[in-house]
Amino acid sequence: MAQILAPSPQWQMRVTKNLMDVSPLTSKMWSSLVLKQSKKGAIKTSSKFKVYALQSENGTVNRVEQLLNLDVTPYTDKIIAEYIWIGGSGTDVRSKSKTISKPVEHPSELPKWNYDGSSTGQAPGEDSEVILYPQAIFKDPFRGGNNILVICDTYTPAGEPIPTNKRYRAAQIFSNPKVIAEVPWFGIEQEYTLLQTNVKWPLGWPAGGYPGPQGPYYCGAGADKIFGRDISDAHYKACLYAGINISGTNGEVMPGQWEFQVGPSVGIEAGDHIWCARYLLERITEQAGVVLTLDPKPIEGDWNGAGCHTNYSTKSMREDGGYEKIKKAILSLSLRHKDHISAYGEGNERRLTGKHETADINTFSWGVANRGCSIRVGRETEKNGKGYLEDRRPASNMDPYVVTSLLAETTILWEPTLEAEALAAQKIALKV
Repeated sequence: MAQILAPSPQWQMRVTKNLMDVSPLTSKMWSSLVLKQSKKGAIKTSSKFKVYALQSENGTVNRVEQLLNLDVTPYTDKIIAEYIWIGGSGTDVRSKSKTISKPVEHPSELPKWNYDGSSTGQAPGEDSEVILYPQAIFKDPFRGGNNILVICDTYTPAGEPIPTNKRYRAAQIFSNPKVIAEVPWFGIEQEYTLLQTNVKWPLGWPAGGYPGPQGPYYCGAGADKIFGRDISDAHYKACLYAGINISGTNGEVMPGQWEFQVGPSVGIEAGDHIWCARYLLERITEQAGVVLTLDPKPIEGDWNGAGCHTNYSTKSMREDGGYEKIKKAILSLSLRHKDHISAYGEGNERRLTGKHETADINTFSWGVANRGCSIRVGRETEKNGKGYLEDRRPASNMDPYVVTSLLAETTILWEPTLEAEALAAQKIALKV
């Protein structure tokens, strides 16, 4: 990811009838539909998503695009709020819609809601109610208008955070006065892989076969190198529309694999923005008929895995003399390596092998411009004597609330003993 420069100005902010057997719309029918639509005049809207018209066996053509793109703002003050939360696996996103009486600008204006936690693996059937607390708002690129997406965290009816609510603990860490004073910035590089729907094999790969070896795909161009650019671009624009602090995208080393970057973001904002961006990506791949996976090693063998590299800095690191603060942070990270690895994603041991631009999962290492280390420091940071570090250990399916808050806790709040520091500095050849 490009060097972190400045923080975001934001700090918080199928058809109903079963159509199992359908035939494609013929060119004659399509021309007729277009002609009728042009005569009627297009409906104005700020957000448009194509929906194919399908012909059922009895010849009826289903048209839902007009209603999907319908602008209701001239007729009602009501809006639709899509409440989004993290499911029982810790990596799945769930959502449902709620009508709100008028447009809102802050999560505190929204009511709490509930859902059936027994259906998401988060509560027993005999006591299944889980309460949603609205925490962050984003504009809805699918519905447009004043409609919103709402990132929520999850609680029992008694107000206790449920075990899968990682945001609660992260918010506690980021509200600590010491952490607030250090203004922690995060830039997160989310890698993901697109799969063909029926065979669960990477997009663009021959079914059951393999493309040419890695080399021409990273940031490439051309039909034989890049698969899924339309999905990446649609996601990019949807994030910008929503207000997510997305800073870039690129095709990755393995064909069918992509990356987007979010940040720099301050504190808890980083987790909110990543989770909303993941939700948008799930919705866009749903519409495209492509499967999204955040598995850290979707294809075994001589192929790159998928990570979620996390760039991190504090106020002290960004100021003159910050390089010494960075090295001190690396020292602390080395002493808590096992704690971080255990919290950095499921299946990460299949990715962190010491090959394919990774460090071995059991060995902590650091280096300047070395992508085979646990922690990488950029050349510019070394040259300027201040900047940021990159934690290359998190897997693509990591929880950003966990990773960001753990980095802040280890480097700002945790106090190692002087003896432990001295032994660690000698072990990893770090002069502090």
